[in-house]
Amino acid sequence: MSSRTSWARAGGVFACVLLADQAVKALVTSALARGEEREIFAHIKLVNVRNSGVAFGQLQNGGAIVAAVIAVAVVALVVYFARHGTRRWMWLPTGLLLGGALGNIVDRLSEGAVIDFIKFPYWPAFNIADSAITVGVVVLLLVMDRGDGAPGRS
Repeated sequence: MSSRTSWARAGGVFACVLLADQAVKALVTSALARGEEREIFAHIKLVNVRNSGVAFGQLQNGGAIVAAVIAVAVVALVVYFARHGTRRWMWLPTGLLLGGALGNIVDRLSEGAVIDFIKFPYWPAFNIADSAITVGVVVLLLVMDRGDGAPGRS
């Protein structure tokens, strides 16, 4: 696969994640007051909460530290992708991770914190961007674990 095709595919995944994340967050914030929750299925709740930290509420009110961690991670990912973008499937985790990161960055800039809206029992609330980041990390590890670095068709 060419580098151009890899960048285009990563860009497509990025755009889908970002648009879905922001659209659902807009729907949730228009349907629920901040702090409100509604059970939607078997103890799974739709909530409207804010998270000023990173994953699972770590580094709450971390401000500059959180911004620095996110910036370093995004730059490292883009550099890695620029060097290994033709590796088979590398475009998928890259798009997921960048779309998820930007989805949450948009919230931080507009709300001062990330909007979370899915709540499972005994688990912190999360959103589509968080899910994309989690899946992106797993897929990135799988792609990197292939170890051959060979470009592929996918």
